[in-house]
Amino acid sequence: MENFKKQNNIIGWIAFAIATVVYLFTVEPTASWWDCGEYIATAYKLQVGHPPGAPLFQLLGRFFSLFAFGDVTKVALMINIMSVLSSSFTILFLFWTITMLAEKVAVREGEMTQGKMYAVLGSGLVGALAYTFSDSFWFSAVEGEVYAMSSFFTAIVFWAILKWERIADKRHGFRWLILIAYLIGLSIGVHLLNLLAIPAIAFVYYFKKYKTTTKGIIYTAIISILILSIIMYIIVPWIVKLSSLFELFFVNSLGLPFNSGTIVYFILLIGLIVWGLKYTIKRKKVIVNTIILCFIFILIGYSSFFMLIIRSNADTPIDENSPEDAISLLSYLNREQYGDWPLLSGQYFNSPIADYG
Repeated sequence: MENFKKQNNIIGWIAFAIATVVYLFTVEPTASWWDCGEYIATAYKLQVGHPPGAPLFQLLGRFFSLFAFGDVTKVALMINIMSVLSSSFTILFLFWTITMLAEKVAVREGEMTQGKMYAVLGSGLVGALAYTFSDSFWFSAVEGEVYAMSSFFTAIVFWAILKWERIADKRHGFRWLILIAYLIGLSIGVHLLNLLAIPAIAFVYYFKKYKTTTKGIIYTAIISILILSIIMYIIVPWIVKLSSLFELFFVNSLGLPFNSGTIVYFILLIGLIVWGLKYTIKRKKVIVNTIILCFIFILIGYSSFFMLIIRSNADTPIDENSPEDAISLLSYLNREQYGDWPLLSGQYFNSPIADYG
């Protein structure tokens, strides 16, 4: 088994190296089409791009742009290389995910023999390299877009839930769940695509903790969609919306200075969280305590959006929607500039033109 772990690590890093070399040889030397130019420009000077923003991508992009060492002609390349490394790490965690799943099948049928070890490692390598050279993934791996980094977060959170599954019954196994919550919070600052991993995470949790039944599978599916909806439609907008409501009340109704409502709101939020932690520890409510900790770490990851407020107040050249406070940030996060497009009514693609006037 120790030999398998060693080989698993070595071959995983080999897959990472192959992906890195291939992507470095094919990386875009400058800005690609569509949003890449905007992402590169906003990352380089930490400016405010189009709603709903990608502050974590921009912060990391700024870090990578420093490796241009003042040569502005190399800034785009450095940020594109960030996507290269994000994609390479995606391949690494994909390899380890495949081998963990394949190992469960192999060990279930007996001990890990040398033949089974080669089959498991071969499965991981074939799967990881197949994804390495897939058209859509390769395309996003070599340009300064958010999808490469979003793929990385998706890969690492699913790998993390499989790591939790192995030690779920141990005392500190819940730490993996808190890590997953933090990674999901961080991923919101890149792209919301990562939230689609939540149903898969929920099913891994269910199959580990409960006896499998048809009713249980249905309930798990419903609960997973509910968790996804809570993060996307309650935590993401309402943390800011409540802040904006406090701001309006304290400034417009009480006549207090700007941002006073926001400060009071966050003091109350932190106080409520601290009280919840103390209460659950005192009453030994482990599950509720873990949920509160997960909520905290989602917020910590989500806090990257403060960068948009800070930089918007600096009046950067690119400052789309000017999210300088909680009220304007809420409009920014809700993508209000795009308008509303009903899914079940309204216009459709090939509707006849009623009037040219």
